[in-house]
Order: sequence, then C-alpha cells, then structure tokens
Amino acid sequence: MSFARPAMYDDSTTRLRPIATWARPRAVAAVACVVLGLGLIGGAATGSWLTGESVAGGTTRSAYTVTGALWHSVPVDRLFPPELEGEGAGPGGADRSWTRIAVAPDSGCADAFDPLLSKVLAPVGCLRLLRATYADATRSHVTTVGLLFTKADADAMQTLRNRFTEEGLDRRPDLMPRAYAAKGTAAEGFGDAQRASWTMSVLPDAPVVAYAVSGFADGRAVTDPEPATEAMGSNTTSAPAQSGLGHEAKGIGDRVERGLRKTIAAAEKSS
Repeated sequence: MSFARPAMYDDSTTRLRPIATWARPRAVAAVACVVLGLGLIGGAATGSWLTGESVAGGTTRSAYTVTGALWHSVPVDRLFPPELEGEGAGPGGADRSWTRIAVAPDSGCADAFDPLLSKVLAPVGCLRLLRATYADATRSHVTTVGLLFTKADADAMQTLRNRFTEEGLDRRPDLMPRAYAAKGTAAEGFGDAQRASWTMSVLPDAPVVAYAVSGFADGRAVTDPEPATEAMGSNTTSAPAQSGLGHEAKGIGDRVERGLRKTIAAAEKSS
C-alpha cells in the first residue's frame, strides 16, 4: 500500500522542503506586516512631532491637564490651609505663623489686577483666580496670596516666564498684584496704597501664576514698596524691610506654591 505524496512537499531531492508557491504568499504577508508596523510607528512618531508631543513631554502635558481642573475640585483648605507655619521664615531666621482670615470667592480676573499687570498677563488668559488673605500672629501684618489659573499651554507659559525673568517684571512696583481686603477682618483697610511688599512667580511646569502681597493691618499707606527679594536684604532700611513684610510675602507665597505643587503631583499619580 502506498500513500499519495503530500501536496506541500517536493521530494525530488533527498531533503523535503516547502514548495515555492506556498512559501511566497507567507513571505509576502510577513513583509506586509513589517511594512504596516513600521508605518504605524512612523505615523505615531510623525503625529507626535507635529503636535509637539514626546515621551519626555508626557509629564508636562499631564500636569497641564490636571492643573486646569484643580481650581474647582480641590478643597480650599488644601490650597490655602487655615494655618501656615513658617519655621525660620522671619527676619534673622525667626519663626513665623499665619492664620487665614478670609477666602475670596473664586472669580475671573476683572479688576483683580492693576491695568498694566492685566496687560502683561493677558497673553496667557484667565481661567480662574483664587485668593486668600492671612494675618500674622500679632495681627499687625496682612498678606494676600493668589493663584491665577491660566488658559495657556506650556509654550505660552514659558514665554511669559522668560519675559518676567529677562525684564525683571516681578520686581516692578507698577506691576504689584492687588490685595483682597475682606470686610470685617484685619485686612479690611488693605487697599492699593497699603501694599508694601510682594512676590510673583510663573510656574515652570503648570499653567499657574502665583503671587503674594503684604501690608500693615492698621491701614497705613506705604510710599516705598519693595519686592520681597529686596525687602529681605540685610542692608535695606525701608519700611517694608524693617517691618519684615518682605519675609511675610515670601514665606506665605512659597508655602502656598509648594502646597499646590504637591497637589498637582498627587493628582497626576491618580489620573
């Protein structure tokens, strides 16, 4: 008894091998898969290049995405804690503590800044502005801290940050942020004329401009306001420097900004 030769083999030689007509379709299919795979990879890479996306930029995009929603999803006590401790934050390394005395309703930016500062910030837009005012332990100093959530992307924020750095915009008295003078509090008389020292920063990794501005709780006007970096100098004799108001603005502003960064990092991990 004999069996028919398998159709897929050629026994004309001593070693059986697949017939070419069967192998050719398989080879063509394999090549097609390779080409298709390379095309998909290339298309993804091209798309990323065209949109400015990359693996390295993933964290930045995520931070921008989550930060835009923080203003309405994070409890106010996390953004502006009721109590802030400033170990070594005062003049000469003295400890400081601050109590939140008012929180402004979340709002847009209309009338929140002097006209010139509004013009400087206009390119990044205003999504939401959050503010709170603190008083020091003696209730003699008041400080408003603000978080401006912008509508800008990473490139626009970097452009604004570069401008602040190169032109020293954070040190110009005509670009001081305004205070939040809540009625019935120690900050009720904290108006434009009472602003004494301030700090302002454009965050490098989130669409936020953070600032703090300090003054006297008794409503006295200040004729020579100074940015916190100058008012904290050892040889400065101005009223803001001698009263420690530069340290107040810097201390509160830094702690609120650090808290925001932690909140953003936590939101990124959970997203």
